[in-house]
Amino acid sequence: MPHYITLATCSLNQWALDFEGNRDRIVQSIVEAKAKNARLRVGPELEITGYGCLDHFLENDVYLHSWEMYATILANKDTHDILLDIGMPIIHKNRRYNCRVLSFNGKILLIRPKIFLANDGNYREMRYFTPWLKTQYVEEFILPRMIQRITGQLTVDFGDAVISTLDTCIGAETCEELFTPQAPHVSMSLDGIEIITNSSGSHHELRKLDTRMSMITEATRKCGGIYLYSNQKGCDGDRLYYDGCALIVVNER
Repeated sequence: MPHYITLATCSLNQWALDFEGNRDRIVQSIVEAKAKNARLRVGPELEITGYGCLDHFLENDVYLHSWEMYATILANKDTHDILLDIGMPIIHKNRRYNCRVLSFNGKILLIRPKIFLANDGNYREMRYFTPWLKTQYVEEFILPRMIQRITGQLTVDFGDAVISTLDTCIGAETCEELFTPQAPHVSMSLDGIEIITNSSGSHHELRKLDTRMSMITEATRKCGGIYLYSNQKGCDGDRLYYDGCALIVVNER
């Protein structure tokens, strides 16, 4: 018998370094997703800080404040009973990573760093972040004490991995990774993934949405399954405009 699942993606108007405002919009999106009986919620890339922080990503305070905001999200009972995929920057072994943090009921399941960074056109992610080069490999990440007190966890897995549940298997790729020749969704699908999430910070340009749609529909045509795409929308303080366009594609449709 098939198992039906309700999934939620969103486009948030996040602002660079507006930590509390960004957190409140994240929590609101989670509450709205739960109201529609969603079991998984995915948000935009680096949604806690905002994507356009530029050289502020080189400041350690940005990472501290990101964890402070994430701690309040974890501790908020309104964010429980739904699997969360939230984007934030994280320092691991003195390297800065563009990460996705997956959690459920106040427990962190996985920290998934971005493998392929955007470093052309308007993007300079290699200036701030390190790509995760160890595919299908995880390391132990020691959580900040403020998070340990909330989750009761000392460490979590950090790296390229997937989440298995009783009903399905979930994988994540981030923005630029969809556009690469070795897009992670291919290897993940061959490994049994049925649901793929994509957090993005993709700016608007003519026909770019058409390109995204073509690549996402092609991904599900080749591999099957469900693809959730989330993108920032509006301006976040930098010179770029993000066009949102959150979407869900199921088996090419």
